[in-house]
Amino acid sequence: MARRLRIHLPGGFYHVTLRGNHQQSIFFADGHHDLLDRIVAEAAAVEDARIHAYCWMTNHIHLLAQVSGRPLGRLMLRIASRYARTVQSHMATTGHLFERRYHASLVDADRYLLAVVRYIHLNPVKAGLVSDPAAWNWSSHRAYLNQAACSWLTTRFVMGMLGPRRGSARRQYLALMNATTPATDDIGSVINAGRSVQILGDDEFAQRVTTGTSGAGARRSLDAILVACVAKFGIPLNLLASPGRARQLSMARAWLAHQVVANRAASICAVARLLGRTEGSIRQLMSRHPPELDAA
Repeated sequence: MARRLRIHLPGGFYHVTLRGNHQQSIFFADGHHDLLDRIVAEAAAVEDARIHAYCWMTNHIHLLAQVSGRPLGRLMLRIASRYARTVQSHMATTGHLFERRYHASLVDADRYLLAVVRYIHLNPVKAGLVSDPAAWNWSSHRAYLNQAACSWLTTRFVMGMLGPRRGSARRQYLALMNATTPATDDIGSVINAGRSVQILGDDEFAQRVTTGTSGAGARRSLDAILVACVAKFGIPLNLLASPGRARQLSMARAWLAHQVVANRAASICAVARLLGRTEGSIRQLMSRHPPELDAA
């Protein structure tokens, strides 16, 4: 059977699963979970990726990773190869520790990011290993509750989707985790499996990322919009991503977001990351400054 094609979308979110070969365990000593933590932290830094959620199960791992200009494959190769070499160097074993190919789904973050985070954190519960995800020490769930620290994990983006303040966002996160299982929890049923790539999103999202808005083309399109924004408002790019809240800055950011959406150049999530803001704040700007009211 031919391999599924990989698709690279700069700024894209990917739900990644990496399994032990023949479903075998991938952790053999108490320190191996910490070892994987260190390796993921280093790999994410080197490959300029962000980790938004994770869960280390007994024979597989889940990651919610956001890539930059470097493809996901480089991140996963670095993680899998280094972990396997280090673990097997202390064991009398040969062969592959992991399956040869990781599984990844490109996520429509605007619609399914929260469902993916919930799915990842509930994996130990669904497997019958614990009754409460907070009882599983090897996931990012407790970091989202502010009960554990993880320097290489970023929770700001997801929490920003849940509320403007940390306290209210945490309450919304707990409500999400404790809710009756929604249909989107079965994320496998949402994946657009009829295509040559795995996509967690609807047909419009699938078409956008598979017909010219991924890879270099997407970067050029987004870059062109950035250049136009700088020229239109006379605001340098570094100021667009600054903490400043002047009206002209807000209008420029809103215009940028409207143009990105209209041209299908990227997602709102990607715009938020570019500008160092939350998705919710970008949507609020777009609402306050609709296209017809943009500066001339």
